[in-house]
Amino acid sequence: MSDKVIIFDTTLRDGEQSPGASMTKDEKVRIARQLERLKVDVIEAGFAASSEGDFQAISAVAAAVKDSIVCSLARANDKDITRASDALKAAKAKRIHAFIATSPLHMAVKLRMSPEEVLEQAKRSIRFARNLADDIEFSAEDGYRSEMDFLCRVVEATIKEGASTINIPDTVGYATPELYGDFIKTLRTRVPNSDKAVWSVHCHNDLGMAVANSLAGVKIGGARQIECTINGLGERAGNTALEEIVMALRTRKDYFDLICDIDAQQIVPASKMVSHITGFVVQPNKAVVGANAFAHTSGIHQDGILKNRETYEIMRAEDVGWSANKIVLGKLSGRNAFKQRLHDLGIVVEAEADVNEAFTRFKALADQKSEIFDEDIIAIMSDTASAEAGEHYKFISMSQHSETGERPRSRITLRIGDKEVSSEAEGNGPVDASLNAIEEVAKSGAEQLLYSVNAITSGTQSQGEVTVRLAKGGRIVNGVGTDPDIIAASAKAYLAALNKLHDPNQAKMNAQMTP
Repeated sequence: MSDKVIIFDTTLRDGEQSPGASMTKDEKVRIARQLERLKVDVIEAGFAASSEGDFQAISAVAAAVKDSIVCSLARANDKDITRASDALKAAKAKRIHAFIATSPLHMAVKLRMSPEEVLEQAKRSIRFARNLADDIEFSAEDGYRSEMDFLCRVVEATIKEGASTINIPDTVGYATPELYGDFIKTLRTRVPNSDKAVWSVHCHNDLGMAVANSLAGVKIGGARQIECTINGLGERAGNTALEEIVMALRTRKDYFDLICDIDAQQIVPASKMVSHITGFVVQPNKAVVGANAFAHTSGIHQDGILKNRETYEIMRAEDVGWSANKIVLGKLSGRNAFKQRLHDLGIVVEAEADVNEAFTRFKALADQKSEIFDEDIIAIMSDTASAEAGEHYKFISMSQHSETGERPRSRITLRIGDKEVSSEAEGNGPVDASLNAIEEVAKSGAEQLLYSVNAITSGTQSQGEVTVRLAKGGRIVNGVGTDPDIIAASAKAYLAALNKLHDPNQAKMNAQMTP
C-alpha cells in the first residue's frame, strides 16, 4: 500500500447539504480555487443531476481548477452519470462518483429493490461510467450497515467493471473507530481484487466520531482516501473535518506513518472563506481553526508556553495559517500595497476593474476605522465578489433612531432594479426596525430562520459580520453583510439573502439522497 493519503474534499457537495449552506456558482468557484491552493487531491464540486444550477456550478469549477481532480456525484444510473460527465467536460482531470445504497434497510425502504437488483444496477452503472471517464469512484451508500457477504460481492463486481476507488461510507454516523477500522480491513481481506482499487472512507459526525472513524479506517483498515469537508461542514452533525484529519496525520506521524500533500498554511484561510460564504460561524473551541485553538489563559499554561512552546502546544498556529493579526494597511496605504496584500493572502483577482472596486471599498473602510486587518480585507473581497454576482436589491443609505422608552424607528434607502426607493418602519430594536423597513418595499414574504452577529476582529472598531438566513418556497438561503455599523451590516445581510432568493439561477434544491 502507498503511504500517501488522498484528501477528497466534498465541501461543495456534501457540505452544501447543511440547511442554509447552499452556495452560488461564483461562491463555489472561489472556494474551489482556495481548495486548489490548499492542494486538495480531489474536489467534489456537486451533484450534476440534482439541478441546472448545480450542473453549471460544476462546469464552472471544472473550468477554473487545473491542479486538482474535479468530481461530480451521480446516482447509479445512465442519466445521472451522463449528466456528471457533461458537467466535467472542461476539467483537466475528472472523476465520476457513482453511488447506490447497499444496506438492507435502504434497499427495502428507499430503493425498493432486491439485493440482486442492486448488484446488477451497480455493475451496469460502473460499466457505463467507464465509457465516459477513466477515473471512477463507487460508493456503497450506508455501507457500514450493510451485510458483509453482500457488500463483498458488490465491491468485487464494481472493481471488476472498472471502479478505481471504492468508498465505504458511514452514512448515518453509526460507527465506532475500532469496529469501523476492522470493517474496512475485513472487506479488503475478503474481496479478491481489493488491490486493484484505492479504498476510501466517508464518515458522518452524528456521534462525534467522524474524524476518529476516518483515521481508524486508514490506520486499521488500510484505506488511503479520506472524504472530508472544511470546518466539518455537512448535513445533520456534519462530516469529517479536513483540518483535523490533516493535522492529526502530521502531528502524529510517529503513529500513522502516512503523508498527505496538503499545504497546511492554507487551512485557516479556507476555513474563514467557507464560514463567511455559508454563514456557519466556527465555534471558538473548534480544533485547529477555532479562535481559541491556540489561546492560553491559565497562568500555569502561560508560564509553560513562555518557557517552551511544546509544554502546552503540539502544533504551531502559524503552521495552519493563523497570523499574528498585525496591522498591515491603513488609510494612507496605496493601491500597490493593497494588491500585494491580496497576493500574500492567496486572493486571486483576475480583472483590474475588480481590484479597483475592492480598493475603493478598502479606502472607504479605512476612513471609518484606523486599523485594517487581514480579516477585514478578506471580508472586503467577499463583499466585492458578491456585488459582482449582480444585485437586484442594493443598499444605499440608512438612518435610525433608538431611545430608551421609545419604539426604535429606521429609514432605509435602497435600489430595487433600476429604481431608488425609501421606506420607514418601527421594530422591537434598531435592527428589527431596519429589516422591517426593507420588507416594507421588498415584500418578499420570506421567513427569517437565523440572525447572527460575529466580530471579524477584536476591539470596538471591529467590523460586524451579520448572517441572515431566509426561507421561501422550499429554498433556504444565507445572506452575509459586513460593516463597522452593526445595523448597516444587518441591512446588507438581509438584502444579500433577498438577492439570492430573487435570482432564478440560484434556485437550487439540495439533494438529500447521497452517501
